[in-house]
Amino acid sequence: MIWLSIALLSLIALTPAALGLRRRGSVIRDERSAALLLHGAQLAEVDRDLAIGLIAPEEHGVAKLEIQRRILAADTHTPDRRAATTARWGWVMLGLIPFLAVGLYLTNGMPMMPAQPLGPRLVARHMQDQKDDMVVAQLKQALASLPATDPNLRQGYLLLGQAEAGREHYAAAADAWSHALALGFEPELAARTAESLTRVDQHVTPQALELFRKALDAAPKDAPWRDAAQARVAQGEHDLANP
Repeated sequence: MIWLSIALLSLIALTPAALGLRRRGSVIRDERSAALLLHGAQLAEVDRDLAIGLIAPEEHGVAKLEIQRRILAADTHTPDRRAATTARWGWVMLGLIPFLAVGLYLTNGMPMMPAQPLGPRLVARHMQDQKDDMVVAQLKQALASLPATDPNLRQGYLLLGQAEAGREHYAAAADAWSHALALGFEPELAARTAESLTRVDQHVTPQALELFRKALDAAPKDAPWRDAAQARVAQGEHDLANP
């Protein structure tokens, strides 16, 4: 079935190019025919002028020779041959395109793998989201039952923030990580929290900017996220200076 789809798509995609090549060939033939017809009329006109005495036989011979030369030039004109050759190569390349496309697809594609309809994938995604919601809800419930002095509380907020960030729920992730920061400051965690706040508002907020600065002040010089945090600080300072 996939090969039939590829063939149909190739036919649809190449139809405009094929029509253009066909039209180009027709234009070439039409120009040649028009030139030959014009020169034929000129020959008839010269013969008529000779018959009624408008031109001398010598002039008739010169004019007829020139028109015959033009007819030969129009019949075997080099640009026409080049155009025809170009058109032939165009048809060849046009025919090769589907085969090249299939070859390119086979380098990474898997034609024998069955198709995956969108509907079942959406259902599976919805079921996975429901499971994630249940896990997050259970984690929140467990955190709410822990006393403030429990050493597992901070680790629980860290896990909750990671779970929410993995689902791109950046506001919830920032909230969870803010609780973890309140229980123990960590430069990288502060940077992650600031990045989540930035993604929520689509710009570096004053709160995020303050967290980025604190993270940079406490981070080691070789921290892998330092350059990204410095770029965010520069962006935030620019936004504050140019509201």
